[in-house]
Amino acid sequence: MSLRILEPGALALVQDLGRPGWASLGVSPSGALDRAALRLGNRLLGDDEGAAGLELLLGGFSARFETETWFAVTGADGQLELDGRSVDPHLAVHAPAGATLRIGPPRHGMRHYLAVRGGVDAHPVLGSRSRDTLAALGPEPLRAGDVLPFGATRGAVPALDFVPLSAPTAGPIELRAHRGPRSDWFTAAAVDAFHDTQWILSAESSRVGARLDPPAAGRHSAPLLERRIAAELPSEPMVAGSVQVSPDGRPTVLLADHPVTGGYPVIAVVADASLDLLAQARPGQPVTFRRA
Repeated sequence: MSLRILEPGALALVQDLGRPGWASLGVSPSGALDRAALRLGNRLLGDDEGAAGLELLLGGFSARFETETWFAVTGADGQLELDGRSVDPHLAVHAPAGATLRIGPPRHGMRHYLAVRGGVDAHPVLGSRSRDTLAALGPEPLRAGDVLPFGATRGAVPALDFVPLSAPTAGPIELRAHRGPRSDWFTAAAVDAFHDTQWILSAESSRVGARLDPPAAGRHSAPLLERRIAAELPSEPMVAGSVQVSPDGRPTVLLADHPVTGGYPVIAVVADASLDLLAQARPGQPVTFRRA
């Protein structure tokens, strides 16, 4: 069983739940940014929740099923068509051989996840089929003409006709954040400002990190996050969710493809359960941090 890519869209990547445990070799975990969406797609098909699927940025994707199979699309909210007929997200859908799936630009959110019965059987690297965009590990970004084989199936496709899920929010996003290991490098006023400010997600964000701008009125003023200690910080270990603050006072939340070390002080660490929200956040969307 296989899928032929016709149009990959802005960025189409093979992703599973990542490759944790390799930080000592300089390898970040990587994996799907919206892990809940990938897990849901796999569960809808009766697959292991960590099976590899496709992470599709901003839609514009189309592919042809070379053999009949089942699939599910989760994550962002957008138009889905199978041979020109609308199909529902968050449900298992049967595709006959030769059928073409098209995923339009999302109305809400940023990333769709396409799960296929049996999972995408790409070549694993260090135990994962995920693409790490920073280290260039794992399967290459998909191109038109690529053919992706599927893995073996087991069990039956669950009988479901409705999954109650809301579309990703277009409003403010609230993230739970723990005190960071270098919060004492900042003034007390800066720590309060970090939690009290409604930050704006920058268009410079990627799978490596979500960069945040201060509100428009403060973008060209002195940094909101003023440091108490101005010394250079030697590189130290980083984890997903670490909020580094660059010299201009702008915070960046490190995401799945983050570097494993960094030299900017970490003012906070976003709770793991909140990180999936950033996978679907759009540039310009407000982001606030609540003390965990």
